[in-house]
Amino acid sequence: MSQFQKRIFVAGHRGMVGSAIVRCLAEQGYSNLITRSHAELDLTDQAQVRAFFAEEKPQEVYVAAAKVGGIHANNSYPAEFIYSNLMVEANVIHEAWRTGVSRLLFLGSSCIYPRLAAQPMAEDALLTGKLEPTNEPYAIAKIAGIKLCESYNRQYGCDFRSVMPTNLYGPGDNYHPENSHVLPAMIRRFHEAKLADAPAVVIWGTGSPKREFLYVDDMARACVHVMDLSREAYAAHTEITTSHINVGTGEDLSIAELASLVSDVVGYQGEIRYDTSKPDGTPRKLLDISRIRELGWKPETSLREGVARAYEDFRSEELVPS
Repeated sequence: MSQFQKRIFVAGHRGMVGSAIVRCLAEQGYSNLITRSHAELDLTDQAQVRAFFAEEKPQEVYVAAAKVGGIHANNSYPAEFIYSNLMVEANVIHEAWRTGVSRLLFLGSSCIYPRLAAQPMAEDALLTGKLEPTNEPYAIAKIAGIKLCESYNRQYGCDFRSVMPTNLYGPGDNYHPENSHVLPAMIRRFHEAKLADAPAVVIWGTGSPKREFLYVDDMARACVHVMDLSREAYAAHTEITTSHINVGTGEDLSIAELASLVSDVVGYQGEIRYDTSKPDGTPRKLLDISRIRELGWKPETSLREGVARAYEDFRSEELVPS
């Protein structure tokens, strides 16, 4: 059987990252992709997940399914974030082992690192300090996912891998005015302010925190790249108990600089103000991407180009006036 006919399950294929992985795999010629919507398969239900793996017998798995959100969502629904993410990853990873999946890729998040980690954040910064309180439950769940993969590798000889993306954006993002991440939230706010001819747009916090952003299709290419590495190549660039790989651009900018860029792409002419009564979150989150660069991957999409594409996606998906 050709490698392009492998049975590949992409968990979370309707999400921003999962749909990008499906696009990337299809573009590369993989034709035997397995997907299920939440209505068809509840990944938090162990019995459903067990039955699915027993019936479908995927050979490779991408774990892109997750409950995600910005500061407001993480603060408002901490129990949902930790429970849902723990259950999904535990069920999928365990059943992948039970049914002999040859290779699995777990997607984490850069919020796994300590709030005040040295910048840029290398993989070995994990578990060296306190987490950012606003998204600690989500981060704990993602750390558990990494450790699940490592533990099954150590005990059962599995080939389960983990990648930690920086802040992602692009087609299929969540543009909810309250529960979205900072970049898509800005796209929506600036677009609506432009339509309303509003004199100012208010951004949470001081504008000083620095963030790194990666276009989601670049992330998808990184996922497939890491998944396709030989076991020996992956092992040579990781450690048994620090086996995750950062994925980012290696560059960051302040929230104020991001606001200016988004405003410019959208074409908003008004003032940008900052609500300093709102939380800033982590002061800086820049990933050290030395590992993945050494493994032959690098991002292709500039931030301005990516934001322009994301804005076009927002306008088409939301069916809002231009």
